[in-house]
Amino acid sequence: MDSERAKRLVSALRARGVMAHLAEVGVYEFGIRVVLDEDAEALWDTDGTAGLDAEVVSDGVLIGYVPHIPGSAEFTEEQIVDAIATATYSEEGLHPPADSDGAPSAPPPLPQQPQQPQQPQPQHRRGHRRWSR
Repeated sequence: MDSERAKRLVSALRARGVMAHLAEVGVYEFGIRVVLDEDAEALWDTDGTAGLDAEVVSDGVLIGYVPHIPGSAEFTEEQIVDAIATATYSEEGLHPPADSDGAPSAPPPLPQQPQQPQQPQPQHRRGHRRWSR
């Protein structure tokens, strides 16, 4: 999505009372960020594919997504605004990422590495090289 279109959509969403912002997702790549609550937001149309879908993230972690809306590749801007403004973000409506069961899991603990004492760095004199065999 180009920046001018994204800005028009954000303005139209704000006029409807949606907390929308321009999302800069890459070099000349834009989408729409909709704030859901203090920790979660929906990122609409940031993947560069045709059609309308959203990733729902919390503190930068994907917690679900709004599936692709059939026929949305041919939507007018007014239809896009309506689809985003009326989207439901309830936990029942969100789909968890394909590689999880929906429950957040903690990353596995890192193995403890034994601390090795720091060796002093050799001092080199200017113009003198130390060669070893």
